[in-house]
Amino acid sequence: MSFRRVLIIADIEGSSGCWDYAASSFLTPAWALACAAMTRDVQSVVRALFSAGVEEIIIKDFHRTGYNLLSEQIDRRARVDSGYAMGPIPGMGDPGQAEAVLFLGLHAASGTEGFLPHTMTSRLAEVCVNDRPLPEVALFASLLAPYGVRPVFFSGCPIACRQAVMAIPGISVWPINKKDGPQGFDTRAWRSGLARKAAESLSNQATCPLDGKGPFKVQLVFRDGAVAAQKIARRWRLKLAGDAVQFDIEDLPALFLMLSRICYLMPALLPFRRVGLPMYNFMGRVGLTWVRHRLKHFPASPTGGGMI
Repeated sequence: MSFRRVLIIADIEGSSGCWDYAASSFLTPAWALACAAMTRDVQSVVRALFSAGVEEIIIKDFHRTGYNLLSEQIDRRARVDSGYAMGPIPGMGDPGQAEAVLFLGLHAASGTEGFLPHTMTSRLAEVCVNDRPLPEVALFASLLAPYGVRPVFFSGCPIACRQAVMAIPGISVWPINKKDGPQGFDTRAWRSGLARKAAESLSNQATCPLDGKGPFKVQLVFRDGAVAAQKIARRWRLKLAGDAVQFDIEDLPALFLMLSRICYLMPALLPFRRVGLPMYNFMGRVGLTWVRHRLKHFPASPTGGGMI
């Protein structure tokens, strides 16, 4: 059996054009180049999936503002879903009738080795669930589980790939090695392999929708130390333990919501999310307009962002 309706969740850190922190950062020249490369990565996979018989593709842009992909450069048969939504899946929006999900360009978990590792935000030095680092792929797959969506493919740095396999046994992976930098990196060969392996994953029946049920014991360690932890513990009424906060939670979707609030909100702002979210999405659209302008006038740069 081959999946005919798929969802792609795309991030930038594990893409072929992001080689340093600047390339993942909003409104930098390196980020503009990384957006172009990320778009080409996604387009190569989309083309391969349609050639393999996929009938419907939704692409969720899931880096920072959610506006990184140049939709005009992606096959028009696919739907690029930019920005964030209140629901039905918080942040992610509507997965449509997707049967499988492919994760492109993700990264390793906070507190682990790998290229630009983080979970939700780099302000969290560690995110441990039942004493194990939590990668974002586990959170995202658990959000899709109630819809019966199977996680079948993952790409990112080698450590991120190993973490994906630990979280989702049987998932197909395609690593990108960034230890030696962009010099000498064969982008075309890597991208060709990415597309081929993604298409092959359509027959992957080794995985199931991720069971995100707990209960879980969660510990968050903050990069800014005890002061930041104390502030968060007081703000959200959580247990303080040195430079960490601790709490119990019933499942991974609930943890995703809790982490979203801890990382990006304050209790007083919760009633205004429906107003704030469109404003944040507007900022993302403005940023992507800047990227298009930058690429039009400065299509290549000798520094940062790598090869596209």
